[in-house]
Amino acid sequence: MNFIERILSEIPYLNSPFGIKVIKSIVIIAVLFLLRLLVRSLILKKIKDVKLHYQWRKIVNSAVLIIGIIIVGRIWYDGVQSIATYFGLLSAGIAVALRDPLVNLAGWLYIVSRKPFEVGERIQIGDIAGDVIDQSAFEISLLEIGNWVDADQSTGRIVHVPNGKVFTHHLANYDKGFKYVWNEIRVVVTFESDWQKAKQILLEIVNNRSEHITATIERQIKQAARKFMIYYKNLTPIVYTDVKDHGVQLTIRHLCETRKRRGYTESMWEDILIEFAKHKDIDLAYPTTRFYRQEM
Repeated sequence: MNFIERILSEIPYLNSPFGIKVIKSIVIIAVLFLLRLLVRSLILKKIKDVKLHYQWRKIVNSAVLIIGIIIVGRIWYDGVQSIATYFGLLSAGIAVALRDPLVNLAGWLYIVSRKPFEVGERIQIGDIAGDVIDQSAFEISLLEIGNWVDADQSTGRIVHVPNGKVFTHHLANYDKGFKYVWNEIRVVVTFESDWQKAKQILLEIVNNRSEHITATIERQIKQAARKFMIYYKNLTPIVYTDVKDHGVQLTIRHLCETRKRRGYTESMWEDILIEFAKHKDIDLAYPTTRFYRQEM
C-alpha cells in the first residue's frame, strides 16, 4: 500500500486520507474480482455436473464477497484493530438503515444452514409458487407456476423473492422428503344416473392409472419417515361420494408425481368421458334450474 500512497501523492486532489482509502478500496475490489475469475477458470471449468458447478460457483462468489467486506472495512476503519469491535460498530451503524438487506442475509444463512429447499426443487413462499432456479445472498429466483395457469404448470415468468420472506411467510416444499402430492378430480353425475355404477367405473380408471407408482411411493415414505413424521395408512386411490345442488359428486383422490398432475388429470378425464359414453344410465351433471307448475 506504500507504493500506492507514493503514486497518489503526486496526483492532485487525491493526496488526502479519503482519496487514498477510495483508491485502496478500488484496487482491492479489482484484485478480488480477478481472483474470482481465476478460481472459476481453474476449478469450475473442470466440473461437468451442472448442479455441482452451480453450487461451487455460489460458494466462490460468497467467499469473495465476505473477504472483500472484511478487507475494505478494515481500510475505512483502520483505527479499529479488533475484528470483533469492528463488526460491532459496523452492525450497530447500519442496522436501521439496511434492515431489509440484513434480514435477507439472515434468511440466506438460514437457507444455507437448514436447507429447507435446494435449487431445482418446487416450493411455495406465501402466495408465490415455482421451481427454484437460483438462490443468492439476497433473493430467491423462482420459475413461477400456477397463477392464471391451471394445474401447477409454468407461467414462464421469473419471480424474485427476498430471502427474508422465509421468516414471515409459510414455506412449502413439493419435493423435500416426499415427492408426491394428493390430487383430486371431481365428477358430478345427475341424480337420475346410476351413481353406484359410475363410482365403480371411476375406481377402475384411477386404479389402472395409479397402480404402477404405489411401490415407489411406499419406498419414498419409508425414507422420508426417517426424518419427518410422515405416515399414510392408506396409499391406494379412493372415490368419495357427496351430494351437491345439481347432482351426486364423486371425488377421485389419488397420489401423483408433483410435476405430472395435469397429465394424470387429463388422461383420467379422457377415460371417464369414453367410459360414461358407453352407459346411457350415466350422465354428467351441470348447474340447472327446475320449475314446477301446479295444475289448478
